[in-house]
Amino acid sequence: MKRQRDAGHPDQWKPLRVPSDLGAPKPLLVRKQSLPARHYFPEHSHSWCQLVYAISGALTVNTDGSNLVISPDHAVWLPIGVRHRVGSLLGAEFRSLYVANDRRLKIASGPTVFKVSELLRALIIEAASFERGKTDAYTRRVTELILDQLGRAEAVDFSLPWPSSPAMIRLCDALYSAPADARSLDQWGRALGMSARTLSRHFEDEIGMSLRIWRRRLRLFKAMELLGGGRSVTETALDLGYASTSAFSYMFRQEVGRSPREYQRTVLASEASQR
Repeated sequence: MKRQRDAGHPDQWKPLRVPSDLGAPKPLLVRKQSLPARHYFPEHSHSWCQLVYAISGALTVNTDGSNLVISPDHAVWLPIGVRHRVGSLLGAEFRSLYVANDRRLKIASGPTVFKVSELLRALIIEAASFERGKTDAYTRRVTELILDQLGRAEAVDFSLPWPSSPAMIRLCDALYSAPADARSLDQWGRALGMSARTLSRHFEDEIGMSLRIWRRRLRLFKAMELLGGGRSVTETALDLGYASTSAFSYMFRQEVGRSPREYQRTVLASEASQR
């Protein structure tokens, strides 16, 4: 995460200015920003904690020793002083929470992926609409509820690991942009100038899972992104390369615990309530 090339092709990713005029959170500050595709905030750290989150789109989050992608169902907690970089491959609606170092919160001491509940999502969207510096009774109640929800947040092992080497970035970038791409290990090996065995070994060493398993997780992430954007279940299944809607629905229910339509209704209803 030390160099721009770690984020992807250097001629395609563009840096964004890291905000420096926000002031310290007292005790909470929510910042909103639309991230264009292939843009990122260069590596930096804060003297406060941060919850990295997007209400739509996926975020790439890079910390020392960890490169991953998160969906709108999840957020990354970053304690004080953790150097990190945040960007988006295809664009995202970023909602960043800056949180004062409050020992009472008892939140994770290291970078952690959390499940974002529907209540926490709604509270974050509401807090992002507040006028900066406003401290009336309502804003204080919403702030306290957010802090309570953060203290109750469930840590999960649910993210999409992301590589740092140029060859593996090229592979993952291509599959993220076109998840229905069905090229085999042999075909990808030829495209990247290595044997299928070498590609498989490099991928597992860097990502911690096989390309087959990573592709399955990628399709789940993309499914959440597409369904949350209003794309139909049938269109989503085809976009992801599934031969049938039923096969896609089975995978989604196995992984998420509810059908694609149930998931979509919940997400879209939550968004409509905040308009």
